[in-house]
Amino acid sequence: MLLGYARVSTTDDQSTTAQARALRDAGCDRVFEEVASGGRWDRPELHRLLDHLRPGDSLVVWKLDRLSRSLKDALAIMEKVEKTGAGFRSLTEAIDTTTPAGRMMMHMVAAFAEFERGMIRERTAAGLRQAKLEGRVGGRRSKLTTRQREEIAESVLSGRRTAADMARLYQVSQPTVSRIVADARSGLG
Repeated sequence: MLLGYARVSTTDDQSTTAQARALRDAGCDRVFEEVASGGRWDRPELHRLLDHLRPGDSLVVWKLDRLSRSLKDALAIMEKVEKTGAGFRSLTEAIDTTTPAGRMMMHMVAAFAEFERGMIRERTAAGLRQAKLEGRVGGRRSKLTTRQREEIAESVLSGRRTAADMARLYQVSQPTVSRIVADARSGLG
């Protein structure tokens, strides 16, 4: 059984009509149509289609980017399709994993995706090392100055103010005040 998936983004006034027609012309027995961002996983029609797949079936899309905007997510979906014993076809890119050439093409796409992920990891690590050498630290800047942290700890530890009072005064959460006080007690703050 050929099961088609047609998707348009939520932006603009797009329609799945042309995709659905192409999928039916390609022999799809059923077409699942959806208006949703390709970067989201909460796409009910895609999940419904994946639940309908049986061994020997094929998931068919008009174009690979209709399945997912992210190559990583597309490969994760392909893995689910493969685990069910089904195939995958993209009409525009002429990919068909039910053939040896199509399987080779998907393996090449997966290899390039893994290469890209490795390159991103290397660039990220190099950037973090450089930032550390320059004295920069990742993460959000502290909302409180050193002096404010000292004031919070001193006020709570001396009993002049409660942790809740200090949280309201400095507009931070009570767990933040508790951490500041705990650090001061242990000599870290």
